[in-house]
Amino acid sequence: MMNMKPLIVPAGIMNTLCLVVLYCSIIITDNSVSGSRKCEFPAIFNFGDSNSDTGGLSAAFGQPGYPYGESFFHHPVGRYCDGRLLVDFIAEKLGLPYLNAYLDAVGSNFSHGANFATAGSTIRPQNTTLHQTGGFSPFSLDVQFTQFNDFQRRTQFFRNKGGIYKTLLPKAEYFSRALYTFDIGQNDLASGYFHNMSINQVKAYVPDVLDQFKNTIKNIYAHGGRSFWIHNTGPVGCLPYIIELHKVTSDKVDKAGCAIPYNEVAKFFNHELKQAVVQLRKKLPSAAITYVDVYSAKYSLISQAYRHGFKEPLRACCGHGGKYNYNLHIGCGAKVKIDGKEILIGKPCKDPSVVVNWDGVHLTQAANKWVFEQIVDGSLSDPPIPLNMACYKHS
Repeated sequence: MMNMKPLIVPAGIMNTLCLVVLYCSIIITDNSVSGSRKCEFPAIFNFGDSNSDTGGLSAAFGQPGYPYGESFFHHPVGRYCDGRLLVDFIAEKLGLPYLNAYLDAVGSNFSHGANFATAGSTIRPQNTTLHQTGGFSPFSLDVQFTQFNDFQRRTQFFRNKGGIYKTLLPKAEYFSRALYTFDIGQNDLASGYFHNMSINQVKAYVPDVLDQFKNTIKNIYAHGGRSFWIHNTGPVGCLPYIIELHKVTSDKVDKAGCAIPYNEVAKFFNHELKQAVVQLRKKLPSAAITYVDVYSAKYSLISQAYRHGFKEPLRACCGHGGKYNYNLHIGCGAKVKIDGKEILIGKPCKDPSVVVNWDGVHLTQAANKWVFEQIVDGSLSDPPIPLNMACYKHS
């Protein structure tokens, strides 16, 4: 064996090395723990709008007809898409069944959670009917929380009766161990535009909208919720229904063809939402709150569609006429009667799997899957933890 002389290291360098070794050991320890201890979420409770509605609005006001659902379910299932939504891919990843809508009584199984989202929902109540607003739901976020509150109380009352209730309703402990997902806010911005508000007027009420959002998170926390997965809002200025109905001058259109002012408001909303999450972490010490930047994923897909294997990112797959294949009065699935015979004129495109937008408002299943693949590993999240680790607090 070779004789080795002791290495003499100056004290200052030794201190630095010790700090580096200590820091590295902490990182390694954290990674090894997180790698071996994935969160076991027994249920999902979802709150939101049409981006995550699995049948709520259709149960209350009627099912969207064919060709909705054609790519996966092969028939309409209450989703405003040709197939699965982000919340469906979340459920798949966690090994849970697709969520039934709270409002859908027929054939529902709530043993692993419930979906309170409805298409057209806002955080802030609209104080108008669905027909007056032309698409904004009366089931705002405060109503969705009221439904959740009632659901939590009544499910335990009936589950304690035994029998079939035990197989259809969640266990009491699931409410504290569940993942609470949120995808809402887009319609709060859109409602302002549809009420002819200026960009600045819409931005002015964002703080009030987010105050109401924070109240809901606090209320769910008070009811035992601890793990929160919160999506920000997407680039609404890239959606055909906004571009077509709220036209801007050419100097306010970016290289991707999106309306810059509307995207700027969305980014402002997201900045404020992120700050709201920071405040919530301070107020709710036992909560693990993950902020998920779906805006970046969606804008990347739209602005670089061809690179990602998609085409015509601003044109709806299913619709009727115009540059964007979007018509407010002739939507996806629309029919007309000619000589007593119904003719489908709101037709789907031939291959939705390579198209970003489904009906002018919502993404296709293929686009949803692509976006999910960008967010599931946590690379677009704050803190940057993957979906299956969302029960851990950010230190």
